[in-house]
Amino acid sequence: MLKFRFRPIAAALLATSMVAAPLALPQAAIGQAGQQANPGGDLAQVSRHLKAMQSLRAGFTQTDRTGQTLSGTLTLKQPGRIRFEYQKDAQLLIVSDGRALTMIDYQVKQVQRWPIRNSPLGALLDPNRDLTKYGKLLQTNDPDVVSVEVRDPKRPEYGVITLIFTRSGAAPGGLSLVGWVALDSQNKRTTIRLSGQQYNVAVADSAFAWTDPRAKGPRR
Repeated sequence: MLKFRFRPIAAALLATSMVAAPLALPQAAIGQAGQQANPGGDLAQVSRHLKAMQSLRAGFTQTDRTGQTLSGTLTLKQPGRIRFEYQKDAQLLIVSDGRALTMIDYQVKQVQRWPIRNSPLGALLDPNRDLTKYGKLLQTNDPDVVSVEVRDPKRPEYGVITLIFTRSGAAPGGLSLVGWVALDSQNKRTTIRLSGQQYNVAVADSAFAWTDPRAKGPRR
């Protein structure tokens, strides 16, 4: 049954085996991952973008290393809140309240939580994080693409996330987030592609509420 295959793909997003990339993600950005650019790379511009990105709405496509794919809508609001609304037949939802990522599986009425600091998504959801301590610029062979790898050298079990941006004068800080690539400690890879990005739109706090399948009423 197709529904059963959705659950491990979504769990990978929480358990640090996530990779994301845009629907038109430049292949050079992925192909050059792991090759460090000049030390004087523009990490400062990435930091400005993350600080200026107060909210984001976008479509996403998530693909695991076997090629299985899910799609849905991403909503982000700083500080620390994100929502992955999956396609209806997946019966899955992933929400962050700024402290923990929660996966709600409505098919089996199960709820799982992970500390946000244990996920590569922490790099995206903490705009005050010092990228000079955790990040390095990667070579992309395309002047319009900026790729930054973020990892905690003291906690390799948290995995690695590579954030990928394209230059855009209309986006916060002159960059547009087009996706990210992440590997877990076992070198497993997943891909999420972003499309139709809308920055700094009004997002209500209620967008991050969810219904607990084990009990009645919304949760935050």
